[in-house]
Amino acid sequence: MSGNGEEHIIQKAKNGDQAAFAALVEKYKNQAFNVALPIAGNREDAEEIAMDSFVKAWNALPHFKGEAKFSTWLFRIVYNTAISFRRKKRMETVAIDEKLIDNYSEDEFSSNLQMFSLDEQIQMVKKVMETLPPDDAALMELFYHQQLSIDEISRITLLSVSNVKVKLHRIRKRIFANIQARIKASETYRI
Repeated sequence: MSGNGEEHIIQKAKNGDQAAFAALVEKYKNQAFNVALPIAGNREDAEEIAMDSFVKAWNALPHFKGEAKFSTWLFRIVYNTAISFRRKKRMETVAIDEKLIDNYSEDEFSSNLQMFSLDEQIQMVKKVMETLPPDDAALMELFYHQQLSIDEISRITLLSVSNVKVKLHRIRKRIFANIQARIKASETYRI
């Protein structure tokens, strides 16, 4: 579905064509799920959030003005639905100690990481990503996996551009700190 073709399909959907909207759902369902998953924390809730988001998008479609890309507009609905869902569940997350964040060295981190195989490194990163608070995980999903621009993320999350940049920077620092802590812990077991 090209940009021009998508515009035609969006217009048909705005006019009540359910088949046209179904084509949009088919195109964006995986991405919507991927935006919801880090916030939801599990597949079932992410699927429910994605489904609810498409229902909300269908109901709000007459108000879509095309000022942003359709995907940006849709992902904002998914993000807001997921955050609302998460707040209702009131799940708590554990923050990483801020002292640890400030006391890491990227050079030391890089050299220590080299003692692990690529598969071990990937597993370590996956485990650290699972410990992120849902809002942070969603930002990482939008930036790295969905490859959205900072501006698009700002529109989706309603955060300022500078706030998105700062949050991404802090998240990366926490990830490095957490991986560094895991490296140090594994060094103890390898001796």
